[in-house]
Amino acid sequence: MIVINDLTYHLGKRTLYDAASLPIKPKDKIGLIGPNGAGKSTLLKIITGDLTPDGGKVTRRKECSIGFLNQDLLSYQSQDSIRNVAMQAFSEALVTQKKIESLCQQMEVNYSDDLLRQLSNLQETFERIGGYDIQSRTEAMLEGIGFATKDLDRSLSEFSGGWRMRVMFAKLLLQQPSLLILDEPTNHLDLVSIKWVEAYLKNYDSAFIVVSHDRSFLDGTTTKIVEIADKKFTVYVGNYSDYEIQKSERSTLLENAYANQQKQLKHAQKFIDRFRAKTSKAKLVQSKIKALDKVEKIEAPVAHRKTIKFQFSIKQNPSKIIAVIEKIHKSYGSVSILEDAIVEINRGDKIALIGANGRGKTTLLRIIAGHALAEQQQRSFGNNVEMVFYAQHHLEALNLEHTIIEALRTHNSNGTEQIEQALRTIAGMFLFTKDDVFKKIEVLSGGEKARVALATVLLSQANFLLLDEPTNHLDMHSIDALGQALQQYEGTCLFVSHDRSFIQQVANKIWYIENKKVKVFPGSYEEFKETVNLT
Repeated sequence: MIVINDLTYHLGKRTLYDAASLPIKPKDKIGLIGPNGAGKSTLLKIITGDLTPDGGKVTRRKECSIGFLNQDLLSYQSQDSIRNVAMQAFSEALVTQKKIESLCQQMEVNYSDDLLRQLSNLQETFERIGGYDIQSRTEAMLEGIGFATKDLDRSLSEFSGGWRMRVMFAKLLLQQPSLLILDEPTNHLDLVSIKWVEAYLKNYDSAFIVVSHDRSFLDGTTTKIVEIADKKFTVYVGNYSDYEIQKSERSTLLENAYANQQKQLKHAQKFIDRFRAKTSKAKLVQSKIKALDKVEKIEAPVAHRKTIKFQFSIKQNPSKIIAVIEKIHKSYGSVSILEDAIVEINRGDKIALIGANGRGKTTLLRIIAGHALAEQQQRSFGNNVEMVFYAQHHLEALNLEHTIIEALRTHNSNGTEQIEQALRTIAGMFLFTKDDVFKKIEVLSGGEKARVALATVLLSQANFLLLDEPTNHLDMHSIDALGQALQQYEGTCLFVSHDRSFIQQVANKIWYIENKKVKVFPGSYEEFKETVNLT
């Protein structure tokens, strides 16, 4: 369907791909992975034709259609209803429908056999292309990714960027292109919607390429993993879990092969050096030298990426009860979110607050943090509780004149070299390496600022953390490192996340909002899934 041959592309002085090749077949379900900056999004744009490679060739069959979900779609605006925007996927059916309506109007004043014949042909075409089902299919798609039936007639412009992205996603899925390209599709979806999209893609009849940092999503949807590493594309058959096993096995084999070859080369070189000056051995030495020159050298394996480990400390231990908040009432206008809700948080809890968007997860987090007012509540906090809240507004507290390392240093009074190295380690955990740490906050992107803000929160030494989507803007290695740090964290943590692997890694208790109350499940996310049907 699409063949990439000897692809070369430079980003400034940096080479992203060097003579890299990749075939994409009609039924491929590909997960595209690699560290931030490896060139995942760039490759997607080369495949779509938005970027031109410096070398090599991308060959695409004429009948191959491409649908591309990217963050640029957030800028699309329309006063039309979200139903009608999504139905634009059926352009042929909509054009045919307008022709049918026009003919019907003509026939009211000028009935003729010719017009009747045209109408009959158009109606046959309309039925053949599924025109009578487009509204029901569109509604089912929109409701599947989280829209309420009553919202389908609302204008697209009324919705936030994340919800607008869902409409564009639905439109792409309804188009059913030969190749669907999805760049971080789960970023704007809640858990219920992620599961729905996962099930949809599992049964998708055409090819797709997805870039995602959500391991569970990749495991549930892909049958092939393409890794961008060392400026090449390496293909692994299976999902992400299969890739991890194969990657480890391949690395071990390569290391052994390299070690064996180096041993043989050293032995041959030792023979050459020993007998080079002896006339009687000259012929044999020359033969060895020629043989050595012909050997295809195995490249030294790239060192495994170091696992970043850091234990976040707390200044002091709090009392056993962190907080009890009772009789919580919260509404937005006539819409009630919480009614007479109760929450209790104990020392050592690692709580994941999950569920569908619109149920009040972030609102509850903000109420507990004291950043949102409830119409009614009774709050009681334990002794020595030091709370810090990470959310989008936390970015506003960053000093734009500070560099990244200065922003981190302000949360550590100890200025020793050991602490400086620890700060650099934390910066690396949040994807800031080498001279990146000297960038000023004011030049960073929104995602980069969010990573700095999260790092400063975790350096606060607070014993109670409230985190709203802490894994956003992190790659898989950093998500792992953050999960490990929170596992080892001696304090208490309440977080909102849609990353199932991260939830499973960190949480020992699950909260979800049902019937305007906060329900508690004491156990891991896997146990929760087996017990509770979340809708």
